[in-house]
Amino acid sequence: MTDQILRRNFSPAAGGAEHGVAGQDNRKLFIRSFGCQMNSYDAARMADIMAPEGFTETTTIEDADLIVLNTCHIRERAAEKIYSELGKIREMKDAAPGRRVTLAVAGCVAQAEGAEIIRRQKAVDLVVGPQNYHRLPELVRRARCGQAVVETEFPVENKFDHLVSPAPAKTRSRGVAAFVTVQEGCDKFCTFCVVPYTRGAESSRPPDAVVSEVETLVAAGVREVTLLGQNVNAYHGADGAGRGWSLAMLARRLADIPGLLRIRYTTSHPSDMGDDLIEAHRSVGALMPFLHLPVQSGSDRILAAMNRKHTAAEYVALIARIRTSRPDIALSSDFIVGFPGETEEDFAQTLALVETVGFASTFSFKYSPRPGTPGAGLTQVDEEVKRDRLARLQAVLEARRSAFNAAAVGRRVEVLFEKAGRHPGQFGGRTPHLQAVHVDADASLIGTVRTVEIISAGPNSLYGRLADRAADASGPASR
Repeated sequence: MTDQILRRNFSPAAGGAEHGVAGQDNRKLFIRSFGCQMNSYDAARMADIMAPEGFTETTTIEDADLIVLNTCHIRERAAEKIYSELGKIREMKDAAPGRRVTLAVAGCVAQAEGAEIIRRQKAVDLVVGPQNYHRLPELVRRARCGQAVVETEFPVENKFDHLVSPAPAKTRSRGVAAFVTVQEGCDKFCTFCVVPYTRGAESSRPPDAVVSEVETLVAAGVREVTLLGQNVNAYHGADGAGRGWSLAMLARRLADIPGLLRIRYTTSHPSDMGDDLIEAHRSVGALMPFLHLPVQSGSDRILAAMNRKHTAAEYVALIARIRTSRPDIALSSDFIVGFPGETEEDFAQTLALVETVGFASTFSFKYSPRPGTPGAGLTQVDEEVKRDRLARLQAVLEARRSAFNAAAVGRRVEVLFEKAGRHPGQFGGRTPHLQAVHVDADASLIGTVRTVEIISAGPNSLYGRLADRAADASGPASR
């Protein structure tokens, strides 16, 4: 994931993405979602499934009768943040003894820690893993009867068969770009990662179900979908005839849906970047020229210790093949510094890979040992060394990102406009390379793709003017 990807569905003010839905009664629902885009998707679907139960939307946690923290377990800091949030909510509950507030913890921390969450924080009424949120109405009813509920077993039934579609008005309120989960789980067992333990083995939704969901979204005004999976390019959904589909096949089918303008996908593994998907980037016009392909390290020794199943040279060769198919593609990646055993030479090889590939944007982190993973039992790198290496890596990565954005100045790019900007009369959207762009215009732009001339680059976004107005404009760049 890139910073740009995450910012689309993460509220800095609240610490997470907030979702809710209209219902019939006067009970209020507040969901705060942490972490990846799949959690944002799951949060929206949990909100949808609670709508028939009479829960109405609130963006104010103090008003809520049901609070759900939808959690991420990728890094230790993310997990500990949840306990800090739970402490604050407990204080809020204690300060309003006359109100019955049900507190639920969902997502990957719930799956990993289960009943330990209730042991550590007695204010929690319900713990539910990501494979069971389709049962949320039943579980909430049990919790509201005074029974502490922990539901983290992997169910026999497929949760996607039991989810509720949002009303068209709710879809429209969420914007013209939407996430759609098509694949869950991972079979790679990287030694730093908890996903195989919290999300389970790789599984893929049937292509017909995905197509139907996307058609419903498009009918309600969605113009871009991002296909989600922990290892999305390992997608292998089976159709009604039992034929397995690849992600490339799915993208080609979705591209035929009238009104769908753009398709993206994340997150991928280099080992599953097949020839048909590389070819799809060349021949499927709706498939955007942006690829998030995590590498994690530039050292073959560390890659082997991480169980990544590829070398640095193989990754670089794969990037060359992708760029041959789609020369204008922009690349994003993930990096972990300070994995157990990483030496200064290993770190230097990571810096060298960054220079060789040239990424448009990246995520980079200090290694965080996760309980139950093989990496957690290894001798850890000193925290000060980790901090130093992360700072050095991020300086290089930020220079690359800034240079990529600066190179857009003077160019004309196609922008899908999504929403109003922070300033009056300003509207924002995304380039094919997922760069944020703002222009001075009006609300009629939302949901359309327009050509924009980029006239300046800020720290996190580009600024431009509509190309059909450029010939008449001679003033300075918009805010």
